Amino acid sequence: MAEGIVARGLRRVRKLLGEDARRGGLNETQAARIRAQLQECAAGLGGEVSTRLRAARLADSYLRLDDAGRAAFLRIVATEFGPDPQAVDAAHRAYQSAISTAGQWDAESALRAALRSSRLRILTQFNALPQGVKFLVDLRADLLRFIEHDPALRSLDRELESRLSAWFDVGFLELQRITWNSPAALLEKLIEYEAVHAIGSWSDLKNRLDSDRRCYAFFHPRMPMEPLIFVEVALTDHLADSVQALLDEHAPVFDARRATTAIFYSISNTQSGLRGVSFGNFLLKRVIDDLKRDYPRLATFATLSPLPSLRRWAEKHPEEWGHAFPAGELERIARYCAQAETPVRSADDVRLLLAGEGWQTDARLARALQPGLMRLAARYLLSAKAGERPYDPVARFHLGNGARVERLNPLADTAPRGLQQSYGLMVNYLYDPDAIETNVEAFSREGTVACTAAIRRAARD
Repeated sequence: MAEGIVARGLRRVRKLLGEDARRGGLNETQAARIRAQLQECAAGLGGEVSTRLRAARLADSYLRLDDAGRAAFLRIVATEFGPDPQAVDAAHRAYQSAISTAGQWDAESALRAALRSSRLRILTQFNALPQGVKFLVDLRADLLRFIEHDPALRSLDRELESRLSAWFDVGFLELQRITWNSPAALLEKLIEYEAVHAIGSWSDLKNRLDSDRRCYAFFHPRMPMEPLIFVEVALTDHLADSVQALLDEHAPVFDARRATTAIFYSISNTQSGLRGVSFGNFLLKRVIDDLKRDYPRLATFATLSPLPSLRRWAEKHPEEWGHAFPAGELERIARYCAQAETPVRSADDVRLLLAGEGWQTDARLARALQPGLMRLAARYLLSAKAGERPYDPVARFHLGNGARVERLNPLADTAPRGLQQSYGLMVNYLYDPDAIETNVEAFSREGTVACTAAIRRAARD
C-alpha cells in the first residue's frame, strides 16, 4: 500500500516538474520548488508514508538534474538548512551562564539541539527508501566532485561523512566470499569496480575465481548487491614476484591444499562516496581469519602491491637519482646503451631512459638498471612523505594496518600502467600476525616504517 502511494506521488512530481528539470541547472521556478520540498523534509511532519513520499520526491528531483543543477541543489542544502546562528549563540550564552548550576545539563542539551542542523533531518529521511542509502552514497560522490569549486559545500560534506561513517560501521557490514557461481550482476560489478588490475574478459574473471583463488567483499545490508570493498587472493607456496604470472589465464591451477602463502594482489574500494569511511583494515583481518580456518597450513600472508606514485615522486626529486645511480653503475648502464639516441652520461640521463619505451625488453639493460631502481624505491618507501605520512597511498594503507615492507620486485608489473607508474616495480607487504599490533603502534606514534634489513640497507646505499 505504502509503495503504491509513493509511486503515484512520484508520477505527479514528474509531471509537475516537467521536461525543464531533465536538463540544465536550476531556474527560479525549480529552485523554489526544491526549497519547498527541502522545507517539507526538514519539518518532518506526518507518518511513515509521508516521510517516504517526501524523500522519494526529493530524490527524484535531484536525479533528474544535470551537474550544474545538482551543484545548485546541494548548495541550497548546505547554506540554507544549517543551524540558526542566533539560536546557537543564545543557547551557548545560556549554557555558559548555567555552568556549575543545577540547570547545566539542561542547558547543554539545549545547546546540542541548537547545533543540530536541518540538513541532518533531510538526509536521514532517505533511509526510508529501499535504495536510500545507495542514493546518499552517490550523492556524496557528487558532493566531493563539486567541493573543489564551491567551498561552501564543506559543511554538508562533513555532516554527510559523519552520517555515513555511523551507518557503515564495520559492525554492520557482512563479509562474503564471491565465487564464479555468484549472481551475474554481482560479477559484473567486480569487472566494473576493479581498480588495480583491470579485468579484461569473463575468462579473466573466471581465472581470478578459480579453486586456487579467493575473492572476499564487504557488503552493507541496505546495499546487498553493491560490494563496498573487495580483495583478490592467490593461494600459492611462495612469495609472488610477478603480477603477470598471477593473472596468467593459461597457468596451471595450483592445488590449494598445498598452499602455505596467501597473496593479496588487488584491493579495490568501489564507492567514491564513502571516501574517508575506513574499513579496509577490518576486511584484511577478517579475510586472514577466514583463510586460516579453511587452510591451516597457511603461514604467510602478504601482498603484491603497486607503487602508484613512485615515478611522480622521483620526477619531482631529481637529487634522488644521483643517490640511486652512482658513477660505477652509470658506466655499466652506458655500455648497454651505446646505440641509444641519447647516451647515458648522468643519473638524469637514466631518468630520461626510464621515461621512454622498450628498455625493459633488453634483458642485460634491465639487469643493469635493477640495483639503482631498487635503491630509488627503497628510499621512496622509507623517507618520502606527504606531511607526516608516507607519500605512497598504498604504503599508507598497509603500514597503517601493521604490515612490514618485505621485498621489492623488479619488473613485477610489465603492463603499460605498471611501467608508467613505477618502472615495473612492485612490493610485498607482509602481515605477520605476531607483529601487527607492534607495527601499528610504532607507525602511528613515531611514523616508524617496519621493513626488512635488506630494504633498509638499500635505502642507505
